[in-house]
Amino acid sequence: MRRLFLTFVALVAASVVMAAECVIIPRPASYEPQKGKCVLTPKSVVYAADKSLVRPATMFVSYVKAENGLDLAVVESAPKGKGAISLYLDKGLAEEGYLLEVTKAGVIIKGGSAKAVFYGLQSLRQVVLNAKHKGVKIAIDCMTVKDKPHFGYRGGMLDVCRHFFNVEEVKKFIDILAMHKLNRFHWHLTEDQGWRIEIKSHPELTKIGSVRKETAVYNTNPKSGRTQIVGYDGKPYGGFFTQDEVRDIVRYAAERYIEVIPEIDMPGHMVAALATYPELGCTKGPYEVRKKWGIAKDVLCAGRETTYAFIEDVLDEVVALFPSKYIHIGGDECPKHRWKECPDCQKRIKEEGLKDEHELQSYFMKRIEKYLNTKHGRSIIGWDEILEGGVSKTATVMAWRGAKRGVVAAKLGNKVIMTPTHFCYLDFANTTNREKNGEPICGGRNGKRPLTLRKVYSFDPYADLTTDEQRCIVGVQGNLWTEYIADFDHAQRMTLPRIAAIAEVGWSYGNKSYDDFSRRMHLLRKLYDKCGYKYAPYFFNGIE
Repeated sequence: MRRLFLTFVALVAASVVMAAECVIIPRPASYEPQKGKCVLTPKSVVYAADKSLVRPATMFVSYVKAENGLDLAVVESAPKGKGAISLYLDKGLAEEGYLLEVTKAGVIIKGGSAKAVFYGLQSLRQVVLNAKHKGVKIAIDCMTVKDKPHFGYRGGMLDVCRHFFNVEEVKKFIDILAMHKLNRFHWHLTEDQGWRIEIKSHPELTKIGSVRKETAVYNTNPKSGRTQIVGYDGKPYGGFFTQDEVRDIVRYAAERYIEVIPEIDMPGHMVAALATYPELGCTKGPYEVRKKWGIAKDVLCAGRETTYAFIEDVLDEVVALFPSKYIHIGGDECPKHRWKECPDCQKRIKEEGLKDEHELQSYFMKRIEKYLNTKHGRSIIGWDEILEGGVSKTATVMAWRGAKRGVVAAKLGNKVIMTPTHFCYLDFANTTNREKNGEPICGGRNGKRPLTLRKVYSFDPYADLTTDEQRCIVGVQGNLWTEYIADFDHAQRMTLPRIAAIAEVGWSYGNKSYDDFSRRMHLLRKLYDKCGYKYAPYFFNGIE
């Protein structure tokens, strides 16, 4: 009997410890469970001690009402009694750092900025959902959380060009980023397959360039895993964002403390623009908006001044719409075939004393960067191909063709955002056996290069770098390319839950544990369900 009693006591003790375990993703820098519980009731209030905190407080209240059924009030005078959630600014904390204290008397969140308080409330949101609910009362464990992110840049990218997603869907993607404390939304807006942003000085870009006549249909080669075209669907496909819609999305993101970084990809991936204005190409056309995926030989002519005038017109309007520090100007996958045969490009190479077509691309990118720097005070991001032919010291390099490209950029002293395909490309298969597990056609050779949740989590942005070189790595990003993602439900399933691993790599670097992350992911799944998000089920079903 005594043995049974001791076993019972041990089980109770274990359950108490388990109840006090951290439930927060990304994993906080410091988490200390405390004794007791704080009870939230309909009489509880959220106190915003500064006017800048009213907005995050109001958003938190909307989350808690939708996810837990508890309707709290936001107040701007110090509350009396127990169960209040009090929000303060504390300039002694890092800009994105926060302190979350849950005591029997109430909850206190202090942040180095309104953004930091918002992050603290995202943590509290997860705590509340996983707490004990009894009717209209919620008893949350007492705890002390001290937290701040490791990387300043933590991003997610959405390609709206291969397949188009509307304003509400883009906002939902932004909500997903905010939930995971990501702070950059990289918006891929132009491509061979569609121009997706209104440019008032060049209205034909959306009239002609936003629509392709039809879209290629693909299946999988069983031996190589590569996709192959089996026909075309015969259906016109298009869509674009008006400038008013862009402003609305930028505002929506800013309310969630996310900076929107637009990408106007150049000088390659510009067939939609060439179809609209064929004089911008080396051969002068004719061109049509591309119907299939992959890389096109036709790119912007780097020899003619009209090309640069066009790009400057576009960027003038883009800069006016996006207050971001960065403008992404692409630079990836630009074949040099046309330039080698183009008299204007060859003349430019000779006049500028360039060595070859790679240096011509470097000239192109540096010229656009200088324009953005001097006229608009903006900085550029480019894909890692901008390293070829020489890169300016002020360009930020987005390393996608493997982490080694980021290492090269860091050794040159450039700022680097790490987003290598084999860790960060969310269009890759979720599992090692895509077809057996019922995954649809996807990128990354359709499961030959799977990107499991475990693999994403294993990513080390600092691998092979010295301590000094590590300082050049400013952040990480997950990318969702949409060649094979035709609807937003599918987009969510490719993003979730793997974006959580990206978030923890970016926020909690040096403080990670996959086993503990796995436990917390099963708790975060509850939040996905409450929000109605679609997510890939494989990890939750024990499949990799």
